[in-house]
Amino acid sequence: MKNKIKEYREKSNMTQEDLAEKSAVSRNTISALERGTNTNVTYEIMERISKALNKKVSTIFLKNKHKILCKIKIYI
Repeated sequence: MKNKIKEYREKSNMTQEDLAEKSAVSRNTISALERGTNTNVTYEIMERISKALNKKVSTIFLKNKHKILCKIKIYI
């Protein structure tokens, strides 16, 4: 299962470019994360995206406390 970036981005009526600008993350990275082709992401990027969407990191990237929605290598 993928992360929920696209779902919450669309609910916020944002384009990928809008989210990229608001989160200071490149549009290419946003796109790759939405497609599930980018699995290398820092926790900082996860926080930026989540903050830009006014959601918790766990809401966007975690299915529940124990299951990650997407295979992501988190570098802290």
